Amino acid sequence: MYSTNAPKTPVPASHAPMLVQRIRGTVKAGFPSPAEDLGAERLDLASLLGSDKEDAFFMVASGHSMVKFGIFDGDLLLIRKRKRPRDGHVVVADVDGEFLVKMLYKRDGQVKLVSGNPEIPDIEPKDGQTIRVWGVVTSSIKTFSP
Repeated sequence: MYSTNAPKTPVPASHAPMLVQRIRGTVKAGFPSPAEDLGAERLDLASLLGSDKEDAFFMVASGHSMVKFGIFDGDLLLIRKRKRPRDGHVVVADVDGEFLVKMLYKRDGQVKLVSGNPEIPDIEPKDGQTIRVWGVVTSSIKTFSP
């Protein structure tokens, strides 16, 4: 199953609504602490996730090819264009004009894009095929209910 509302092209963080309400403090996964001050502040999502607006792009993951790496259908991905892609990074790659999210494998002169689902094959460059790493995925935001 694939998302029908996923953008097909990256959305620059500088054009996305970035300010969200943040409650100060942390949230406990056990019993609440009534003594904690729960003030509120505005925060910039790209800055919080370790990027700046000129370097950050957002895309929505579509499909099930990266579940082994914790990326699921509908997750919002933060992609950094200036981060140098290295072996083991999750990347967004342009493969023959189509954006795909995969893990970069780059060792001993071999380069491939690794799928996070055993039912979906890895991508190894073939003669005449164009594969370009577009950016490095640094964060994934999950939505549990619409």
